Amino acid sequence: MSICLIPARGGSKRIPRKNIKDFCGKPMIGWSIEAARRAGCFDRIIISTDDAEIADVAKTFGAEVPFMRPDELANDFATTQAVIHHAIEWLEAEGGAPNALCCLYATAPFVRAEDISDAADLLTDADYVIPVTSFAFPIQRAVKLTPNGRLAMFDPDQYKTRSQDLEEAYHDAGQFYWGKTNAWRDAVPPFGEGTKPLVLPRSRVQDIDTPEDWEQAEAMFRALGLAD
Repeated sequence: MSICLIPARGGSKRIPRKNIKDFCGKPMIGWSIEAARRAGCFDRIIISTDDAEIADVAKTFGAEVPFMRPDELANDFATTQAVIHHAIEWLEAEGGAPNALCCLYATAPFVRAEDISDAADLLTDADYVIPVTSFAFPIQRAVKLTPNGRLAMFDPDQYKTRSQDLEEAYHDAGQFYWGKTNAWRDAVPPFGEGTKPLVLPRSRVQDIDTPEDWEQAEAMFRALGLAD
């Protein structure tokens, strides 16, 4: 059995009501639920929320809300890992523990059903599968602002290295995390030898943490012809 778990608490601060705010024609969480349904690899799509309005919206898109998240897992300090553990424990108590669980973010409108299903195929001989994308600029050439208002390289030894000779670096795409239940339960680190990457193009990756991020994401979404 495979479960899709979508964490969606109600207390977003930087973008109020972010999980159900309209994004290009539908509530943000609706895009994630629809992608999960189209992926065709889940026995259940479950929302973990502490918010009745989010629960109602999620149900209209075909997701389940079989439990409400406890308050101690709905504050600013609750980790995704803790939310996943709570869901797995609830499922085990109900006699329906999954073999694998995909934690899909509610604010991932660029996620594609085929990426979810492709990642599921990769999970066969891995603990986790995580979508990543490349940095647009070599991280080895990154600079910082010093206390006296000047610039300094993080790694000055790379100053004379040609950019094409630097190793390409990647970062978490922030869309979903496929994992085997045993790996989640045992808190196996998700960024390690047991994890396989699913490489995505940068054009389909955008963090949405601030109002500026939101505006950029909507512009990208419309440019890709994905809006309703």
